[in-house]
Amino acid sequence: NARKAAGKVHSDIERGFIRAEVFQLEELEAAGTEAELKKLGKIRVEGKNYVVQDGDVIHYLFNV
Repeated sequence: NARKAAGKVHSDIERGFIRAEVFQLEELEAAGTEAELKKLGKIRVEGKNYVVQDGDVIHYLFNV
């Protein structure tokens, strides 16, 4: 899940996990920028139980 994947980056991110902002790499390549993805509504907000998929780009929001 997203929380365990965050722990692979750093244990503090797993411990303080709030949410994940997720989009596909292919969508980023097509849109050109993250700002454009946001305008198009392609960035999803997912919780700790989200199952990470191949090709996901994830921004972790956390607080420790």
